[in-house]
Amino acid sequence: MEGYTVKVDVFEGPLDLLLHLIKQNQLDIYDIPIALVTEQYLEYIRIMKALDLTIAGEFLVMAATLMYIKSRMLLPAPLEEEEEEEEDPRAELVQRLVEYKRFKEAAVQLSQQALLGVDVFIRPAQEIEIEDGEIEADLFHLIDALRELLKRQEVRDFHEVTLERVTLREKMKELYERLQGATEAVPFTSLFAPLASRAELIITFLALLELIKGRMLRAYQREGFGPLWVTHTSTA
Repeated sequence: MEGYTVKVDVFEGPLDLLLHLIKQNQLDIYDIPIALVTEQYLEYIRIMKALDLTIAGEFLVMAATLMYIKSRMLLPAPLEEEEEEEEDPRAELVQRLVEYKRFKEAAVQLSQQALLGVDVFIRPAQEIEIEDGEIEADLFHLIDALRELLKRQEVRDFHEVTLERVTLREKMKELYERLQGATEAVPFTSLFAPLASRAELIITFLALLELIKGRMLRAYQREGFGPLWVTHTSTA
């Protein structure tokens, strides 16, 4: 199977993944426990590789950066009291994250404004609210849900994608027709057969990604860190 490239809305690169991990673990962005974040970041990379997703080079560069920072954090502090305090190895990364988070939030706010003309925006009378408090799912929310599913089904140590019997297109058609006939959203986990093989889990997940990317299906959470729900866009 050829590499599968995924880009979901504004969720694009390694800084997005780091911000996701910081939010998920409820961490202080100015005091990141680098060992924990590095371990989880590398786990996401492993899962993305196992799913045969095409991983941009900057993800691997960031992985190397995290490993370097982690190694510096493990070094003993200098013994000389007169020596100036050494700069925190995380400082540059924290600065990049803070700046990226600021620009990303600004981009989201601008995208919600009404367009009058070229680069001209007005301030609406009321803030635009997310319908019923729903939180749109991005790529890493979906990978989170897959991780939990794999743990429950005790599918471990998978590295090879071998697609058997069902093709990606066939699985997409099956999922689309199932959701099209549903009158309301269904749990993400219900889309995976209880005794599915490793290959079937992966092909089902990739089919979901393709349908969500094509805006034929929609995945969301009803509350922060809650379970994922999937619905046909016509019923969203």
